[in-house]
Amino acid sequence: MNETHKPPKLKAIFFAFLLCAGFFGQTVAVSSAPSLRDGLFAGRPVEGRRFAAPPVARYMSEDGEGFVLDRSQSRPLLKFDASPEIWALQSNPAPRGDIIYKNDLGVPVLRATRLGGVTVFTAQRPDGSAAALAGSGTPLRLAPVGPVALAERIYQSSTRASRAARRTIPFFADNATPTSSALIGDAATVTAEAFSKLARRTDGFRILGRVAKVVFVEGRKAAVIFDSGVVRITLAPGDGLAGRPSSERIITAVAGA
Repeated sequence: MNETHKPPKLKAIFFAFLLCAGFFGQTVAVSSAPSLRDGLFAGRPVEGRRFAAPPVARYMSEDGEGFVLDRSQSRPLLKFDASPEIWALQSNPAPRGDIIYKNDLGVPVLRATRLGGVTVFTAQRPDGSAAALAGSGTPLRLAPVGPVALAERIYQSSTRASRAARRTIPFFADNATPTSSALIGDAATVTAEAFSKLARRTDGFRILGRVAKVVFVEGRKAAVIFDSGVVRITLAPGDGLAGRPSSERIITAVAGA
């Protein structure tokens, strides 16, 4: 065979390595980054070995669902790749030095062991799915929102909620301020996410049929009340992303009314 027609084995191997490294989002040197095999899908960690994940870390569950856990702030934050919602979590100590992260309904979302193991709990896997560290992640923050951008975001969220309900559901935020605008915009997105989840339930359209409008107001503590067709969502801008109710809390309020 002519020399020019020999398969470039080394080049192909190197290219395949780059693809794998890019897929798992690794941003550190290979020698210092934990592999999936050394993560949670294979044997136990070495006895007594503590595993320190970065403050903002990206994980991949054994089901192929990626998410970012941001522990760089006073309240841990989590965002799944497939959802626009950022979850504000509460950390709670558990036996053997583990930590359980719960949402604003007190439902476990993550469990982290002292040695670095992470289990994620979802609606599809309520018993938990192991997750492996895939590298560092981008911090989860509220982005500043101007008046025009806020109005557009509220309109888009109302449109999405109306599409889910198959009827018009207007969103109102008459008293938005520069301090609260970013949180209002995020809360509108989360509310639309809640309505989209409700629409996928067997009783979803019946529940959404009772909703006439959504109103966002400022207050001292995040809350959601559903009364006489009005979903009233109270926001506490001083609490950051923890200052608005999660989609699950909104669903519970609307469905349980």
